[in-house]
Amino acid sequence: MGTMRLDKLLANAGIGTRSQVKQLIRKGCISVNGEIVKMPEAKADSEKDKILANGKDVFYTEYEYYMFHKPAGYVTATWDKQDSTVMDLLEVPQKEKLFPVGRLDKDTEGLLLITDDGALAHELLSPKKHVDKTYFVRVSGTLLSAHSEAFASGINIGDEKPTLPARLDILSTGEISEAEVTIREGRFHQIKRMFAALGFQVLYLKRLSMGSLRLDAALEKGRYRKLTEEELAQLKDGKNRGKLC
Repeated sequence: MGTMRLDKLLANAGIGTRSQVKQLIRKGCISVNGEIVKMPEAKADSEKDKILANGKDVFYTEYEYYMFHKPAGYVTATWDKQDSTVMDLLEVPQKEKLFPVGRLDKDTEGLLLITDDGALAHELLSPKKHVDKTYFVRVSGTLLSAHSEAFASGINIGDEKPTLPARLDILSTGEISEAEVTIREGRFHQIKRMFAALGFQVLYLKRLSMGSLRLDAALEKGRYRKLTEEELAQLKDGKNRGKLC
């Protein structure tokens, strides 16, 4: 990103809030190219300068990317006048610039990407990009191969057009059935409406993946972590897109 104020660079790198990093700078905890810098307004180059905070390298990134395991009971929004949002559970520097990519219903759990990268969000959400999204679902009733065929053909859910072809992989069947569903769209309550059109009620819904990004099994509900470099590279490269059928 080039040259900018040192306090802004450190805050964007996740070292702390703007006021916290100013305190670190004034205490002499920050060095640039081996020299202690005590002025928050001092300039530093994120690409050329070696910056240390308490002796540790500072890695600046233009954008932030967090994998978040959404629990039920929270709405997917940056703010809501009635309900708690997923952002209420996030405690990171510069939180006000972040937003969740896409939307999960209040009672739906699972993978959310939280970032400030608008271009990547558009790539992941645009119907023209055909980014697969996979969900675990539990429904009342017996799922059969005929239902998988219906998903593959597209289902009339009352919109102007039927849904795009989707994949229904049945995991278990009985009075209550379990399955994984992969879709390429993000219509309002789409999966619930697809099952409802076939006579099923969704009892539980959890998003497992979006494109190449898959929910970390070790990440507990309500918790989050930064994406690894490999996860981010694959997500930006568009790997595992367009492999629905």
